[in-house]
Amino acid sequence: MKKTVLLVLVSCHLFLAGLAQQPLDYVDPTIGNVGQLLEPTRPTIQLPNQVIRMAPQRKDYLDDQIASFPLTIVSHRLGQVFALRPVAQPGKMTYDHDLEVLKPWYYSTYLVDDDITVEFTPAKKAGIFKFTGTNTLLLDVYNNGQASYAFPSATEITGLETYHGDIKVYMYGVFNTAATHTVQGKKATITFPPSTKNIEFRYAISYVSEAQAKKNFEELKNRSFQQVVDDGKKAWNSVISQIKVEGGTEAQKRSFYTALYRCYERMVDISEDGSYYSGYDKQVHKESRPFYVDDWSWDTYLAHHPLRNILNPTQEADMLQSYVRMYEQSGWMPTFPVLFGDHACMNGFHSSVVFLDAYRKGIKNFDVAKAYEGMRRNATDATMLPWANGPKTALDDHYHAKGYFPSLKPGEKETIPQVHSFEKRQAVAVTLGNSYDDWALAQFAADLGKKEDAKLFAPRGQNYKTLWHPQKQLFMPKDIQGNWINIDPKFDGGMGGREFYDENNGYTYKWQVQQDIPGLISLMGGKKGFETQLDQLYREDLGRSKYTFQATFPDATGLIGQFSMGNEPSFHIPYLYNFTDAPWKTQKRTRFLLDVWFKDNIFGIPGDEDGGGMTAFVVFTAMGFYPITPGLPVYTIGSPVFSKVSIDLPGGKQFRITANGSSVVNKYIQSAKIDGKELNTPFFTHEQLVNGGHLELEMGPKPNKQWGTATYTPQSLSIK
Repeated sequence: MKKTVLLVLVSCHLFLAGLAQQPLDYVDPTIGNVGQLLEPTRPTIQLPNQVIRMAPQRKDYLDDQIASFPLTIVSHRLGQVFALRPVAQPGKMTYDHDLEVLKPWYYSTYLVDDDITVEFTPAKKAGIFKFTGTNTLLLDVYNNGQASYAFPSATEITGLETYHGDIKVYMYGVFNTAATHTVQGKKATITFPPSTKNIEFRYAISYVSEAQAKKNFEELKNRSFQQVVDDGKKAWNSVISQIKVEGGTEAQKRSFYTALYRCYERMVDISEDGSYYSGYDKQVHKESRPFYVDDWSWDTYLAHHPLRNILNPTQEADMLQSYVRMYEQSGWMPTFPVLFGDHACMNGFHSSVVFLDAYRKGIKNFDVAKAYEGMRRNATDATMLPWANGPKTALDDHYHAKGYFPSLKPGEKETIPQVHSFEKRQAVAVTLGNSYDDWALAQFAADLGKKEDAKLFAPRGQNYKTLWHPQKQLFMPKDIQGNWINIDPKFDGGMGGREFYDENNGYTYKWQVQQDIPGLISLMGGKKGFETQLDQLYREDLGRSKYTFQATFPDATGLIGQFSMGNEPSFHIPYLYNFTDAPWKTQKRTRFLLDVWFKDNIFGIPGDEDGGGMTAFVVFTAMGFYPITPGLPVYTIGSPVFSKVSIDLPGGKQFRITANGSSVVNKYIQSAKIDGKELNTPFFTHEQLVNGGHLELEMGPKPNKQWGTATYTPQSLSIK
């Protein structure tokens, strides 16, 4: 009898183990598909960091109509090419949400009015669509400019669409059934025999040439649709399962693993058989290493690049080498490198921070000397004006001489023609951002033994102090004569506060000194004053109605007081309590922010997610640590939502976090060890991580207000 019971128990255990969800099962591409105010996430179907990216074209997840299916999304939120529709006439197609299947490697939907099933699976430079219930396909374009189609045979098609003015995107495709065609302008109608009910369309695209598109098509050779699906799932499983977690709720796992999936949307490898097209000099280049584009460094330098430094340092090195090539080809280190060149957005040269961070974390397989040359040229010769990349102006000369970017007084007419008519000067944000970038350059110079450069740029790392208003306890604008400009730092500056700040107000930019947090603490009168002002940030009212505030600051979403979870400059702020005598408040804040603003539903992203820029914050914060100052090989500790986290590292090592007793209730650290040694500071090093360290935390329901308060101010946390 006992043996029978034992066998039944063992069988049940094995059965349940077989049903246990794997990390990949938690990924839900619909999370965040309805934006709070701004852009929603898209359910992007692609292989990790690869060219072919497909998402049904609709306003957002609430929309029950699809306009088209792109053969690829060329750049995150910056356009797509070749619009495909399985119907004869233009117009939107109604679908049923409940009949849509969304996986990173597979898509399916049912068009209810047309009685058509659509399926898709991606490869690297190729993809396959399957249509059931139609005998007609309509191919159109998304962009103005040259477009053409040709039909080499009854089952083949070639196409050309011009993207962003002059970039030729080539397509080669094959149908599983012979068809006839009609071309009218930029539209091609492909008609199959009336008896046809199942169409399979295989295609590849190229940014290099028509011949290369056909060569890229060989990626699909001897592979069935199901084999491509299966291979795609394996590719995603490889990256998603690199981080394994135990504990936490099912909802927390869905939010976490979906955030990790988002981190592989960008950058993308556009290399094709040892060649790539560069929008930086409009040439095709030969290169043995992959060439990556599609990165918005203002968003990604904070957490996205630091996460990749841990998970895939080899890939990160290739991405940095791509930046170097862009500099060589264009003369400037880019800020928002995309297919067509530098989409110079936002402000700052944060690629300088990215290079320093990688270098100090042991990633050196890129042209370090050329990278430094590009960083230095940007710092000395390029303009710091927002949304610009080119030679410096009189405003930049003023910054170099006086240490701050000058603002216009309210109502004063702009005198510098290079200033963007909408983006304005953003003078305080520019000063703070470039202080960080100049600090990074000085640090890199010191690491490379360039003592004179280090001496030249190090003082510029402290330029943030020039705009600190000691009475207002905020960074405030000055005019070109050096006089304070009296503004309402909560609301003035026009749309997004852009005359002085950028997308956020003075209360967010008050904390933009990641490179010298001890210096910022000193400006606020020490740890206690710093902690008090951090508390007040989350409690400070808007000073007006919410709709009035957000009509002027639509990017400042995910508000708690004046803290904006929905925009990148806020990411590090909840971790600043770790520099006070109250690290428990970081644990409290980070748990609350994840729970409130990152739910596992279609509203689960509080702002523009920016293709991994925001969700990398979620990945780090859910694991329980964060790179508070990219450029320093140090992490600060939060509150893990999982009881166990393991990160598989290159070389077979593993970094582990054990948070004993962690739960929704038990969010506070009672004590800590790293590699078996007592830890009473909320910091550990990148070296400890990559060596395969073990961070062990004891968690409880109430804060241990003494934990983490031991003095920890290594030289690396201050300006050298």
